[in-house]
Amino acid sequence: MNGEKPKKAADLPFRPGVGAMLFNGEEEVFVGRRFGPRGSPHRGPRGAYVWQMPQGGIDRKEAPEQAVLRELAEETGIEKAEIIAETKDWLTYDLPENLLGVSWGGRFRGQKQKWFALRFTGEDADINLDFHDKPEFCEWRWARVEELQDLIVPFKRRLYKDIIEEFGGLADKITDST
Repeated sequence: MNGEKPKKAADLPFRPGVGAMLFNGEEEVFVGRRFGPRGSPHRGPRGAYVWQMPQGGIDRKEAPEQAVLRELAEETGIEKAEIIAETKDWLTYDLPENLLGVSWGGRFRGQKQKWFALRFTGEDADINLDFHDKPEFCEWRWARVEELQDLIVPFKRRLYKDIIEEFGGLADKITDST
């Protein structure tokens, strides 16, 4: 390691990012099943924790509102959505020890994210996981808000709890606008 001492998580910054809690008109939220190593469907421990809501980094000179719409389109092909709310604060999560030094080239300890609630204004046929050259998800589905914390990797559960506390009540207020 070039004589350098490995960095501790506390010495590393958070990667700035965004996340999308996309609601359909049926009180459900979009989740995608992540690809695993070498492009195979990710199985996770005992097949669990492989689903997540769309999220990603913020490009240089990009506003969070622009980033969430770009990430949503890149990961899902969805271009028919409108922002209806955003988290009042930036939310964070730390990577577990086994991912420090691996994810994002070892430059970050986790992510600091601005999350957005969005209304899906399209149809299921508008969803295209192959929209981007490097797909993030191998399959997708609509999930109830109550399911979300059980679908995500354990180290992101507190983050999802915070998102659900802020946006969970929106599910029954969103009607299908198509």
